Amino acid sequence: MAVSTSVPRDGIAVVTVDFPPVNALPVRGWYDLASAVRTAGADPQVRCVVLEAAGRGFNAGVDIKEMQRTAGHDALIGANRGCYEAFAAVYDCEVPVVAAIHGFCLGGGVGLAGNADAIVASEDATFGLPELDRGALGAATHLARLVPQHLMRALYYTSRTATAHELHQHGSVWRVVPRAELSTAALELATEIAAKDGSLIRLAKSAINGIDPVDVRHSYRFEQGFTFEANLSGVADRHRDAFVSVKSTEGEQP
Repeated sequence: MAVSTSVPRDGIAVVTVDFPPVNALPVRGWYDLASAVRTAGADPQVRCVVLEAAGRGFNAGVDIKEMQRTAGHDALIGANRGCYEAFAAVYDCEVPVVAAIHGFCLGGGVGLAGNADAIVASEDATFGLPELDRGALGAATHLARLVPQHLMRALYYTSRTATAHELHQHGSVWRVVPRAELSTAALELATEIAAKDGSLIRLAKSAINGIDPVDVRHSYRFEQGFTFEANLSGVADRHRDAFVSVKSTEGEQP
């Protein structure tokens, strides 16, 4: 289980997440991801970062089993803070971040994708927030960057997913390609971005973030307050216990 960084082409750093079996990240994983993205973006030789994942899907959110086997609220607080750091690292990365999405992109995966500068997705990619089914709240901030407001609300309330092709129609996914071509397509876009002047691309990233209509850091932190409220009330534990019980019977599925 690891977060690794490679440099396949001049000016491009690829951050790869690999936490089998479904890339549901433990607390430490979120912090490692944040550190890797920030380090890559701070490298003066890097002009674009590609964020990808190994395995069956891009990201299945937080490791709920870790949360349920940890007494008290330490794991919950750790997951909240870790997700906040990872999402912010993508958004605040000094250079553009291209997210390469395959398979499932759920919960925290939407947080990462929603804060990326561009998304390339495989044909099998699906995006969604099953938070209400998991006893949590959050990342509506980021889903709202991928789909229109009313669709975001319907997806959030129902825990349904949207396909890569649907998001492409809404303009939030740059390209949809066969899964075997995902890495190549993401690198092609990253290469085009990385061909720009490094100083200018950093200024452009800062300028575009500065004109965002919503401060994603504060709005997500606001959402997290309700997640903690759900935990204090006990409703979150009931839903997470049920989820862990079902998944233990069925085997690991996102």
